[in-house]
Amino acid sequence: MIIIGIAGGTGSGKTTVVKKIVESLPEGSVAVIPQDSYYNDQSNMPLEERKKTNFDHPDAFEWSLLAHQINELREGRSIEQPTYSYITCTRLAETVHVEPREVIIVEGIMALYDKSMRDLMDIKIFVDAEPDERLLRVITRDIAERGHPLEMLIGKYRNVLKPMHDEFIEPTKQYADIIIPNGGHNVKAIEMVRLFIQQCLGKG
Repeated sequence: MIIIGIAGGTGSGKTTVVKKIVESLPEGSVAVIPQDSYYNDQSNMPLEERKKTNFDHPDAFEWSLLAHQINELREGRSIEQPTYSYITCTRLAETVHVEPREVIIVEGIMALYDKSMRDLMDIKIFVDAEPDERLLRVITRDIAERGHPLEMLIGKYRNVLKPMHDEFIEPTKQYADIIIPNGGHNVKAIEMVRLFIQQCLGKG
C-alpha cells in the first residue's frame, strides 16, 4: 500500500490531479479520502453560529479522526468515513464505507499541514497555481454550483481565502516531495507520479 497526500489552495486544481491519477491506475486500486469530510462535527451549535465557521483554518478539522482512519486503512482495516454538509455546516449522520486499497489518496487544502498526517504518507504532493487563476476558478465554481453572488465571493477571497492561504496552506509547500504547477493540465508531472506509484507497488 502507498499513501499519497495531495494539498494545494482552493481552486488550484487538486481534484483534477486526483482524477487524472485515479484514471491512470487500475480500476478499484485507489481509495480517495477527501479532507473536507473531516470538518468538525458542530451539531451542538446553532445554525447561525455554524455559518460563521472558517473552513480555511486548521482548527476547522478533526485531525485526530483523520489520522486514525488513515492509519486503520494502512493496517488493512476498513473505515466509516464521515460526511459533511456545507448547507448545515456540520457532519451528517451518513457515513461512507471505505475498504483498504493499494493506493490511498488524502486530498485537501491542508493535507500536508499536520505532522501526524504527513508521517503516514509515502509521497506528498502540492498542486500549485497562480493566485489570479485560483480566484477565477473559485468564482466560476461557487457562482455555478452554490449560487453565491460575485460581491460576496470577492469579499470572502480578500478576508478569508487569501490570508488563510498565505498563513496556513502556502507554507506546507515546503513539505512536498513533488510540486505540480498548472494542476491537472500538467500531463508530464501526473505521468511521473503514476510511474512512481507503480514503482512503489513493485509494478514498474
